[in-house]
Amino acid sequence: MEECCSTKPKKEQHTEGDGHDHSHSHDTGSQSTFQMFLPAIISFGLLLIGIALDNYIKPDWFSGWVRLVWYLVSYAPVGFPVLKEAYGSIIKGDVFSEFFLMGIATIGAFVIGEYPEGVAVMLFYSVGEVFQSLAVTRAKSNIKALLDQRPDEVTILKDGRPYTVKAETVNIGEIIQLKSGEKLGLDGELLSETASFNTAALTGESKPDTKTKGETVLAGMINLNTVSQVKVTTAYQDSKLSKILELVQNATAQKAPTELFIRKFAKVYTPIVVFLAIGIALLPYFFVADYQFKDWLYRALIFLVISCPCALVISIPLGYFGGIGAGSRNGILFKGSNFLDVLANVQNVVMDKTGTMTEGVFKVQEVDFKPDFDKNEMLKWVNALESKSTHPVATAIHEYVGEIDHSVPLENVEEIPGHGLKAMINGKELLVGNFRLMDQFNINYDIKSENIVYTLIAVAYDQKFAGYLTIADSIKADAQVTINKLTSLGVKATMLSGDKTSVVKYVADTLGIQNAYGDLLPEDKVNKVKEIKAKSQSVAFVGDGVNDAPVVALSDVGIAMGGLGSDATIETADVVIQDDMPSKIPMAINIGKQTKKIVWQNIILAFAVKAVVLILGAGGLATMWEAVFADVGVALLAILNAVRIQRMKF
Repeated sequence: MEECCSTKPKKEQHTEGDGHDHSHSHDTGSQSTFQMFLPAIISFGLLLIGIALDNYIKPDWFSGWVRLVWYLVSYAPVGFPVLKEAYGSIIKGDVFSEFFLMGIATIGAFVIGEYPEGVAVMLFYSVGEVFQSLAVTRAKSNIKALLDQRPDEVTILKDGRPYTVKAETVNIGEIIQLKSGEKLGLDGELLSETASFNTAALTGESKPDTKTKGETVLAGMINLNTVSQVKVTTAYQDSKLSKILELVQNATAQKAPTELFIRKFAKVYTPIVVFLAIGIALLPYFFVADYQFKDWLYRALIFLVISCPCALVISIPLGYFGGIGAGSRNGILFKGSNFLDVLANVQNVVMDKTGTMTEGVFKVQEVDFKPDFDKNEMLKWVNALESKSTHPVATAIHEYVGEIDHSVPLENVEEIPGHGLKAMINGKELLVGNFRLMDQFNINYDIKSENIVYTLIAVAYDQKFAGYLTIADSIKADAQVTINKLTSLGVKATMLSGDKTSVVKYVADTLGIQNAYGDLLPEDKVNKVKEIKAKSQSVAFVGDGVNDAPVVALSDVGIAMGGLGSDATIETADVVIQDDMPSKIPMAINIGKQTKKIVWQNIILAFAVKAVVLILGAGGLATMWEAVFADVGVALLAILNAVRIQRMKF
């Protein structure tokens, strides 16, 4: 994130050249809050003493150069760092930075003898800067603390004896012993027969997830019951949680259009303001009868302080960062603030059926083979061939048939996208897939597949139709809630699936989805999305992000379900939902809408207050104190508003 109050070291600043994206380069990494406020505290103390000497005590010696030196010393702790930054910006070719504005305004105040006001402006500006730094640092650390759930140490077993070691030193293949209540430090494979885990750190859901022997368990999961053993499969730095953490920390590299506009606006706006201020100071000489340079210079300086774009430049990135943090807390990862904006305005959600709105856990319901074929042998062959596929159907067949017989002489195995699998056994062709596959290879069959509301797997051998298996999938518990919420948000839902039309229609009718299409090949899905986009409507596509890569690329925003299951999914999608809950889709849209609302509230607030005080300042009706409120006060209000999104419940 290139927010205003960056915590990067100074040498990494000023890379964009806009003068504002990096304008608050406080290095807060090693400083305590007290250390950050210390210069302001010293300056404030000296300023109060100076004001007391000026207005109440009034000693004779507090005048002339003594008074000037006193206020210069008061100014130095808060003014020197800003003037140094202004000089650094000018050296890099960025003259019209925020530091330059504040430098001119406060030095100008000293030139016309308004010493206390010069110190006060810089003091309040510096206090505002510290609050901004704290707000951004806290937002970043909240998200990091939220996600970085990896324990520093783990217990490994060597020769049956437990040893506690640093998590990053553990090698792939070593065995971790996980006690009840302990958090897993690395990704691995469960060796124990069964174990229940709290996955809240990864998915935002506290409901226990029971894993069985051989299943993948991930860093950040908390063991809930008996002592378990896990075989490490991934290095510490390559764990899923590490990748998610990196993903979120880099999320704001992709800026939202509003954010980009404000940065460009600030780059043009600031020099205009400087020239207007010069005009306010000098032009009245030609039009005003009793022109006093000191009075008009004071008005020009007020104008400069008010016009500082600080509130916009800090609060807008912070608003988007808050939206990304709110998503992370709910198990939704946004890969950039631009996707928050796209989702806020999305008109259509196009979704896959299997694994998105249904569980994606298939079970074989019925097996029907012709008398001419040996049922057990055919199932053995089908099981062997399906083992070459990663489709959930393959898992269902494997669970039904049992162990894969690796002695089956499969040759020339080929997957036909959207259709099924083909192989040669004993010199003859075995086909396993949908009825489109049968049609493609001119296999005659006597089944009316459209009448069956289960997924059908047809089998043919040696150019003859051998029979079929029916496989059923169940609708997810929160699928209905998802469709209801999308409807209430004014978003149209469309279901596209490669599954047979009767199954797709049954699921769509059950959930109340108006537009649903089955029997689609990957290119058919692309064409359907193109049809929607041809109406100038925005589309979010929800799928697995791998098989549906062409549609994900075509859509305005790609949302991946079950991001924990696939590294490729995390790479492909723009938004990753870390668990398999479709109700997170409307939640992501709502987070986008709320983020956009807060960002625009801040833009309107900043412009409205600044416009009013600018007019008053130019007319001589506002003092430096109103100017300070218009700059620092509005910035702080905008920051508080931006931080609010992290506390919202969605």
